[in-house]
Amino acid sequence: MNAKVQPGGADRAHEMAVFSAVVATGSFSAAGRELDLSPSAVSRTLDRIEARLGVRLMLRTTRALTLTPEGHAYLRAARRILAELDDAEQAIADLGAPRGRLRVSAAHSHGRLCVVPLLGDFTARYPHILVDINLTDRVVDIAAGQADVAIRFGPLADSGLTARKLGENPRVIVASPDYLARRGTPMVPEDLHHHNCLNFNFRRAEAVWPFVRDGHEYSLSVKGSIEANNGETLGQLAAAGVGVARVGAFSVAEELRSGRLVPLLEQYNPGDVENIHAVFVGGANLPARVRVFVDYLADALR
Repeated sequence: MNAKVQPGGADRAHEMAVFSAVVATGSFSAAGRELDLSPSAVSRTLDRIEARLGVRLMLRTTRALTLTPEGHAYLRAARRILAELDDAEQAIADLGAPRGRLRVSAAHSHGRLCVVPLLGDFTARYPHILVDINLTDRVVDIAAGQADVAIRFGPLADSGLTARKLGENPRVIVASPDYLARRGTPMVPEDLHHHNCLNFNFRRAEAVWPFVRDGHEYSLSVKGSIEANNGETLGQLAAAGVGVARVGAFSVAEELRSGRLVPLLEQYNPGDVENIHAVFVGGANLPARVRVFVDYLADALR
């Protein structure tokens, strides 16, 4: 059965682009400059959308434009549809060499230490791809078109997105040789009660580190003088001799190689790891630029 084609599809895509530009720029005049339209044409477009839908999408005053709940819903749908249109056209163009803008989202520490160093070689291999990377610890909405690929740690929420495993991030307890010379080396987990244990500030209220002894796992409460929101910061503090840290191995890999940090209590390490995935919108219309980038990451990071 053939689907019924709604009239004005191209016009609706244009309307969505105008509406998205108004939200992004914050004014009719700025959106008009971006789209080469007059402010009155932009205003008429918004009026036309609201008249067709029968709802108010945006509250307009002389000072500000404010989205209504219906406006937020329309914006999410518009961004998703426009991204799908771009991807569909790009997929055709990508039948030759992969090309186009590739928007990548990665966490600050992992992106800076592990992803950014790979981009030079990737762009040398694929000179027609423009990599637009955003390092943020905020979870971006890929389905809404905020990024093409996001690199995420830990369990993934159920969604319609495609995930490809890039590797694992094991945990390691570390301290600097200088700190250990001053405070002594912990030989069993309980020795940590006498050490300055640096912790994450987004975990549970009481900091606990997991261990295993004789095949039995248990947790130990630890305390310290500093908390931070990322492993790179905690590793930097540990390398400066401030205390002992338990972080993802990637964030202290260079310090471990150079000897500025040494691993501790490895015989009690429970072996817990965070899985690392590339998350993206899959399917038959997957742009070649996304496919080759995910393939490259999977090979390089593993």
